[in-house]
Amino acid sequence: MWNVLLSFSGLLALIQLLFLPFFPESPPYLLLQKGDKAGCLKAMKQLWGEGNYHTEFDDMVKEKAVTKGNKIMNVLEVLKEPSVYPQLSTMLLLLLSLQLCGLSATANLQESIIPYVSLGVAISELVSVIFCSSIIDRFGRRILLWGGYLLMALILVLLETSLLLGDQFLWMRYCSVVLIFLFLIAYGIGP
Repeated sequence: MWNVLLSFSGLLALIQLLFLPFFPESPPYLLLQKGDKAGCLKAMKQLWGEGNYHTEFDDMVKEKAVTKGNKIMNVLEVLKEPSVYPQLSTMLLLLLSLQLCGLSATANLQESIIPYVSLGVAISELVSVIFCSSIIDRFGRRILLWGGYLLMALILVLLETSLLLGDQFLWMRYCSVVLIFLFLIAYGIGP
């Protein structure tokens, strides 16, 4: 039944796609990008109900005045802009760090366990998102990045040890799986 479970996300995406035309555009998009003041106020009323939204509207008008001279760039223009290279390289490094970290080392698990490992990975990512979103304002991004990388390094050392001992002690393979879950949580909290 894994095919049904995996297709569930596709079903949710289809439902979102069907209902998307019934939702209004984003009020900041309508005002800042399109210059549609009436559409912006209408979208605010649709999204937030009846009320007085002049304060929010005035804030958006001030933002539009500040960004009036700035040209809105498309993706290719952003990629060609040298001033964003440090940010782009940092993002690329963060995205590749999980892909190239060697977590595929669990290939020596029994085939019957692999679906549960996949489910555990998804749950670990969910836990990390919930946990990170609740603590990011308290600690700040820099501390979470440093702490996440330190935890990931420690977990990888423990994971390597458990993989080396996995042939001698069968239960160490399960430790490896738990360490992978912890690694994913540390990755989600930090990088």
